[in-house]
Amino acid sequence: MFTYLVRAAYGWLVVSGVLHFIVDVVSQYVRGVREPGAATQLYYGLNSAFAFGQFAFGLFGLLLSWLAPSVLREGPVLLMAALTGVAWLAIAFLFMDYWEPRFMVGVFCALVGAAWLAR
Repeated sequence: MFTYLVRAAYGWLVVSGVLHFIVDVVSQYVRGVREPGAATQLYYGLNSAFAFGQFAFGLFGLLLSWLAPSVLREGPVLLMAALTGVAWLAIAFLFMDYWEPRFMVGVFCALVGAAWLAR
């Protein structure tokens, strides 16, 4: 059960990172929603970095779950995943006005918590 929860958590992170980038960066750029300027660059930069961080961390976790699943059972590794999720939640609550990134990261945190209990 632990392996499925870990793969679900990191897979969810990969999917949510890609979707976040598509919805909040690509679609708004293509539709021309934001006027060019410093605020727009900061918006695109924040959302791109947030999405890429989720994607890269999730992809690394998935790779690790396939190649060395025993490593993910270690307490420090699960603690790092939980702290990363909490940091993403803090960024989402402090700097993002909409609820979707908060929900996506909240699901990741819940899956990591369930994996922690199932190990």
